[in-house]
Amino acid sequence: MDQPLETLTQALLDAASKAGAEAADAMAVDGTSLNIEVRGGALEQAERSEGVDVGLRVMLGQRQACVSASDLSPQTFVEMAERAVAMAREAPEDPGVAQAGPGEFATEWDVEGLELVDASDEPAPAELEQAAREAEAAALGVEGISRVDTVGSGYGRRRVHIATSAGFAGGYARSESSLYAVAITGEGTDMERDYYGDSRVFRADLDSADTVGRTAAERTIARRGAVKPPTGAYPVLFDERISSSLMAHLLVAINGNAIVRGASWLRDAMGEQVLPTGLSLTEQPLRARCQASRPFDAEGLPTGDRAIVRDGVLERWVLDLATARKLGLESTANAARGTSAPPSPSVTNVALTQGTASREALLAQMGTGLLVTSMIGATINPTTGDYSRGASGFWVENGEIVYPVNECTIAGNLREMLKSLVPANDARTHLSRVVPSLLVEGLTLAGQ
Repeated sequence: MDQPLETLTQALLDAASKAGAEAADAMAVDGTSLNIEVRGGALEQAERSEGVDVGLRVMLGQRQACVSASDLSPQTFVEMAERAVAMAREAPEDPGVAQAGPGEFATEWDVEGLELVDASDEPAPAELEQAAREAEAAALGVEGISRVDTVGSGYGRRRVHIATSAGFAGGYARSESSLYAVAITGEGTDMERDYYGDSRVFRADLDSADTVGRTAAERTIARRGAVKPPTGAYPVLFDERISSSLMAHLLVAINGNAIVRGASWLRDAMGEQVLPTGLSLTEQPLRARCQASRPFDAEGLPTGDRAIVRDGVLERWVLDLATARKLGLESTANAARGTSAPPSPSVTNVALTQGTASREALLAQMGTGLLVTSMIGATINPTTGDYSRGASGFWVENGEIVYPVNECTIAGNLREMLKSLVPANDARTHLSRVVPSLLVEGLTLAGQ
């Protein structure tokens, strides 16, 4: 692409002004992605994509409209602006339509300090293929693995630039490298599978291909002979690899869109206990080498570390300007957007207070119950918090894993579940969501 992204966003704003927009903001995104998959020692799939997308939002009073395109010609920008203004004139009024003012914008940020981009050269396809082959070979080298379903290696790089008619302009880039493997043991109805993968900003930080393949295989072998667990009320330990799903349910419930609609089981919980005393959930958008980090949100507001839940008490909603305005509050700098839609609230990195006990210590504390390592499907009532999910993992007796289990359902109520959490100390700190294994008391299991 010959034109810098900041040139594109300014050209869109100029076109919007000429078309009669009272206010506007523009977004330009370019990116490259490369993905390789191997199977049976041979190249299965290779994909590469490159592209630039631009988006324009125009505002006329309390009306707004969004348009996007991948054609970067000046005439396209004129047509985009004219179409957006025409659409906005016909759009219904929305009391949340707003744009940040000059005194609210981020003015200084340290993109280099965030370390969001791997400065090394883009890996060659042959390098990605070799990593995938090595991971597959490592998995197949574990006794009992019948085949490797999928092994993938990928790389991506993306740049974003945002500008508004009120005077904000800023951008940043990010990169991502990944490697994963899915292994299978057994045949037919006795088949079991599991996976392992790693994703990092810096390719040098990735787990080795041997580690990825071997870990996927070892997890799969541990699942051989899985049966349904007994039915009843038992404690459940959510393994670290899936425990963040519990925090995800909490974050959905405090999202400004849900609160505005009144469709949240936490809609009346501001200032109340939602986690056990001593536990805090903190947003950390400026954490270095983390894929969800960002120096400002999609409306140009400065980001920073802030508690969502402090010492068990809910302190804030997750808001952009629109939801904040509807609730009579201030934005929490959580706006996110793509090129074809207006901003909406979304969190970046979060971290839950870690405990002092290991996962093994929590298993011993649990005594008899279920260790969940994988989940499928979800039935979550957004207004009551009633929770039901398919699960698999391992049955635990006397604090020890005794056999693998599958085809079971765990059920409870999220409000009560979250208040009973006991965290382990095993969270991986490089992830966007740093959440350790979590022990939850008194869930209902439906198995045999």
